[in-house]
Amino acid sequence: MSLRLDQFETGDEIDGDDYEPRLAALQRQLQKVQAAYIQQGRKAAIAIEGWDAAGKGGLIKRFVAPLDPRFAKVWSIAAPSKQELAHHYLWRFWQRLPAAREIAVFDRSWYGRVLVERVDGLTPGPVWKRGYDEINEFEALHAADGLRIIKIFLHTTQEEQDRRLLDRLAKPWKRWKTGLDDYHNRSQRAAYLEAYHDMFDFCSTSIAPWTVIEANDKKTARIHGLEAMIAQLETGVDLSYPDVPEAVLKVAEAALGKKARAAAASTGD
Repeated sequence: MSLRLDQFETGDEIDGDDYEPRLAALQRQLQKVQAAYIQQGRKAAIAIEGWDAAGKGGLIKRFVAPLDPRFAKVWSIAAPSKQELAHHYLWRFWQRLPAAREIAVFDRSWYGRVLVERVDGLTPGPVWKRGYDEINEFEALHAADGLRIIKIFLHTTQEEQDRRLLDRLAKPWKRWKTGLDDYHNRSQRAAYLEAYHDMFDFCSTSIAPWTVIEANDKKTARIHGLEAMIAQLETGVDLSYPDVPEAVLKVAEAALGKKARAAAASTGD
């Protein structure tokens, strides 16, 4: 079934008392997943798209908070630089893809070619239309090289987006988040809606499917977003705890005594 954003406006919300325990449990699982990726030399790229003020930053913050920052990167994607414009549009994303043992999160992504460049007329029609096949080939190439690709879209209604834009005006500490782009993009909602639906139709593949998260309630979106990312990150990944190598155990036992071997036999967190 094709993804259509009006399918994700049910108004479901998690119980407020459940939020913190569920968040803590998910973040603990994220630590375990990251440890497996580091130990096994795996890599993943997570692309986050969605309407302005949909909560992308809040979701990313909760995702990376428990992770070892040496192996986690967040890329905030803005307009390309002059140097980047001199290359193929996928070049700048290729430079930012994670190496083995890393997880990278993209706050907006390579889908700008078929979104903002399409809606704002920055790229001729025949060129951005070619982008669907180019992106699918790009993702397939890196998936074949072992990259786990996860794509999350946060959806809010126009009413909820407007409420959040007003909130950014009313709260001084949020005013840095707002600008002319918010209102320009809001005026193009119908065009973006069409572009998003085409993006789902052409680029939600078996290799890298799109997952839409209903985001009218921020806390619910964070929980469901983390659940979706973790489920895809851990699919087919061995999450069992590794044994301590015997050579390490011998050195540890010589330094710490017999308690070292007893400690290494533990199976708990």
